[in-house]
Amino acid sequence: MIFFLDTGIVEEIRTASEWGIVDGVTTNPSLIAKTGRTQKDVIKEITSIIDGPISAEVLSVDVKGMLREAEDLATIHPNVVIKLPLTEAGISACKILAKQEIKTNVTLCFSPVQALLAAKAQATYISPFVGRLDDVSQDGVGLIREIRTIFDNYGFETQILAASIRHPMHVRDCALAGADVGTMPFSVMKALYRHPLTDKGLAQFLDDFNKSKK
Repeated sequence: MIFFLDTGIVEEIRTASEWGIVDGVTTNPSLIAKTGRTQKDVIKEITSIIDGPISAEVLSVDVKGMLREAEDLATIHPNVVIKLPLTEAGISACKILAKQEIKTNVTLCFSPVQALLAAKAQATYISPFVGRLDDVSQDGVGLIREIRTIFDNYGFETQILAASIRHPMHVRDCALAGADVGTMPFSVMKALYRHPLTDKGLAQFLDDFNKSKK
């Protein structure tokens, strides 16, 4: 499973990059807004830290505007992936960008048929929002399973990028369901390392070692 860090905070990205498990980064307008910087400045700095896909989202709602923004963002670095909303305009822009060999990440996916549309438009990634579906008492991980089945049925190459991951159990369940990628906040990625028995076992090993030196 590929791991993306979902953040716009450069300090988090620098720290997580040292762990050796971060394959890319996803951002969105809300995350960028928290930095108080322009999207282009943030994305450019991220590409100097992570050598992998970096998702940058368009803000336009029409095809022409999306394409104009996409072309501008794509000039930042070859690793930039254009993030598009799952709307009629977003899918149309996705198909056009695919023909131009510009990578795309179609976001705000909440149903398997929406994912099917993105795959038909040759999106590089489709981002189902697991946590937001759970919030409204729907099965977020179940959506990942359904998309996986549909994509496998027809041999679609679009990668399933599990988004809106809230905790380590989401990571586990999405991996079991066949997601190609999991994007998660810094706090969730850090929590993957944690288990009380690991902490207890390490403390015991160190205590036994120190006792043997006396």
